[in-house]
Amino acid sequence: MSLTEPSATTPRPPVLSAEVRDALAGRRPVVALESTIIAHGLPRPRNLRVAEELEDIVRSAGAVPATVAVLDGSARVGLDKAQLERVAEDPAMRKLGHRDLAPALATGASGATTVSATAFLAARAGLRVFATGGLGGVHRGWTETQDESADLRLLARTGITVVCAGVKSILDVPATLQRLETLGVGVLGYGTDRFPGFYLSSSGEPVDWTVRSPEEVAGVMAAQDALGGPEAALIVANPVPQHEQLDPGLHDRVLAEALDACRERGIAGQAVTPFLLDHLMRGTEGASLEANLAAVRGNVALAARIATAWAAR
Repeated sequence: MSLTEPSATTPRPPVLSAEVRDALAGRRPVVALESTIIAHGLPRPRNLRVAEELEDIVRSAGAVPATVAVLDGSARVGLDKAQLERVAEDPAMRKLGHRDLAPALATGASGATTVSATAFLAARAGLRVFATGGLGGVHRGWTETQDESADLRLLARTGITVVCAGVKSILDVPATLQRLETLGVGVLGYGTDRFPGFYLSSSGEPVDWTVRSPEEVAGVMAAQDALGGPEAALIVANPVPQHEQLDPGLHDRVLAEALDACRERGIAGQAVTPFLLDHLMRGTEGASLEANLAAVRGNVALAARIATAWAAR
């Protein structure tokens, strides 16, 4: 091997689409988007329509969308039309968390990226803003199962701003907020002093800091950089509008039924989350999915405005 050739351990950055590469070079706003919601979160063909809609929301705000995925062993930040269609339509598309990225790249696999994988790859590509629906967190019954999403630890060491509607309401929200505090991950309530409840505008839990404009968020991001020290994410908790949230009474009733069913059937580990989410969707006759999408749309729109404010600094 010559001295000019990269060694086997040279970091390999993600492949950027031409649109994303040009935007970063020109210091224009870019928003990272996850792909799991496309491949695994919605029925076909609606998933492709939603994927295109979310990218259009970013563009209409003057920013560039960067949907993240792994295709044929290549981590990609920004997908063209054919690649986006492939993620939406290929039933063999895997679900990749951060820990799955190395095996996927080494074996030439293809997969949609979760919050942890998307945040990692977006930050490696130089992006600062990422929009998603809801984060993972500490699961109910943690003292017995020790079940905690990989999102939390990854965000504790990744310098990216994540716009979300809180954490999934099937989780232990107070314990998740405590864990975020322990890990040093900052949390801002956007226009609210209550942490959002994913399907619900409020989980009932307080947040310590409230911001009311994209410029304020960009100011906090700049202060993070100025402080230096360990990198950690900044969470911007953006509540779903009250008129688009899931009816709180219906949510609480169906979730309680789902938790009872989970215990009765002995469902544990990774099977818990998909079981509860499916039970919620069926028990609310699809209303939980519509609330989820309303939250995602709002988060993507806000993320584009934050990315624009950040690029203008």
